[in-house]
Amino acid sequence: MTVIIRPAVSADAALIHGFVRALADYEKLLHEVEASEADLAQHLFGDNPRLYCDIAEADGKPVGFAIWFYNYSTFRGRHGIYLEDLFVVPEARGLGAGKALLRRLAQRCEEQGLARLEWAVLDWNAPSIAFYDSLGATAQTDWIIRRMTGEPLKALAAG
Repeated sequence: MTVIIRPAVSADAALIHGFVRALADYEKLLHEVEASEADLAQHLFGDNPRLYCDIAEADGKPVGFAIWFYNYSTFRGRHGIYLEDLFVVPEARGLGAGKALLRRLAQRCEEQGLARLEWAVLDWNAPSIAFYDSLGATAQTDWIIRRMTGEPLKALAAG
């Protein structure tokens, strides 16, 4: 089976939204999905997109996606890519779609002189962690991700 990676186009908005929901369901976080198809379409394909998506297809059928954006390393003095979501439908796992999506992001880093490719993975997701380790990715155990949303974010913004 042949896997290809292509940039998402605006006609993929419903597909991408479906992949987001499927990923959230897999991660047991479906209740947290607020993004609509229209939200994703606006941010991916609007006038000034700052979010990007690649689609994996196996024999012409969409089987996965990677949503990413550029970040910046002040220490390295260069941009990098932050992979927000990577998902391959269960029936297509093992075909190489996940590796192909990551390879395309790595190629983009090399082509554009970017400093790094990074992402987060849930600590219980042993299959994904093993997959990432097999590619040479390393855990950044000396860094702890912090997040602020909802009321604490509003309170801080209000002063």
